[in-house]
Amino acid sequence: MSNKIKVIIVDDSAVVRQTVRQMLERDGGIEVIAAASDPLFAISHMQREWPDVIVLDIEMPRMDGLTFLKKIMSEHPTPVVICSSLAESGAAATLQALSAGAVAIITKPRMGVKQFLEDSANDVVQAVKAAARANASRLVPRATAQRPPPPKLSADAMLASGLGSGSNMVRTTERLIAIGTSTGGTQALEAVLTQLPAVCPGIVIVQHMPERFTAMFAERLDSLCALEVREARHGDRVVAGRALIAPGGKHMLLARSGAQYTVEVVDGPLINRHRPSVDVLFRSCAKFAGRNALGVIMTGMGDDGARGMKEMHDAGARTIAEDESTCIVFGMPKEAIRLGGVDSVLPLDKIPAAILEGQ
Repeated sequence: MSNKIKVIIVDDSAVVRQTVRQMLERDGGIEVIAAASDPLFAISHMQREWPDVIVLDIEMPRMDGLTFLKKIMSEHPTPVVICSSLAESGAAATLQALSAGAVAIITKPRMGVKQFLEDSANDVVQAVKAAARANASRLVPRATAQRPPPPKLSADAMLASGLGSGSNMVRTTERLIAIGTSTGGTQALEAVLTQLPAVCPGIVIVQHMPERFTAMFAERLDSLCALEVREARHGDRVVAGRALIAPGGKHMLLARSGAQYTVEVVDGPLINRHRPSVDVLFRSCAKFAGRNALGVIMTGMGDDGARGMKEMHDAGARTIAEDESTCIVFGMPKEAIRLGGVDSVLPLDKIPAAILEGQ
């Protein structure tokens, strides 16, 4: 019996189907069992043989990828890797797909798709392998109560209004929360950030995500959270009530000037195959925040962030890893635990309260 990862490719472009099939089949651990031009053809094949992973385009005839994804997640949750355009319209739909349970994104340009995918072959293969390790039972999004967006003040307005003044201001401007996530992290971040109040320590976040997607992801979270959430800009202050998400394609580091924390958004090489890298953020937090920081590492494949979390722990920071029972992929937390850099291992629903302890 074959132990290969069984994959179905669903894309209306024959070039994409052929190119992705060839690059996946070059890996000895992956078998492409079908390549369909739209979801209805895919469903026909899946009734005979169910895949381990689906590589799915968003914009297709007869049934769009988002509708197909929701159908799959409601009937037979299966890891899905989205193969999406870099265009803004594609990015918006892809974020909806991540919220609906997709585990990873492969970006593709409008032009030169074949060459782009060939150049990104390793990224495509790794995305499929990460998806194959996903805990299918955790893919279905949690039901959330429909409620109006919470009232909020911007972080700057909080400081100006005195909400962060006096002794509390000193404490909250010194304390910060650093969060690192990857595969499955968009759902995990939503679950955590929506439970935090408008006034809590400043938050810095690395979520492995391509360029153009992080800004829209931050906008989505901002609409759901009492916190202000936005994509980080070079020189932004880390202040109470604000969460900054590292831009896709850039590294984000913590810096300090006196009692104030800021972020640096910089170019640089891939670290642990990623840019932004959780390790880069966590190591800078260890250096500049030390015991004033709290580190949180959640679902994701690989080991990015594990060494950085150990440095935070050794510098006196409190550290939390997501428990295997709630991770979509128990990779990054597992490695952080193995290195001895984790104080507490908690299921996802316990992490918000743990973050707020000792404010």
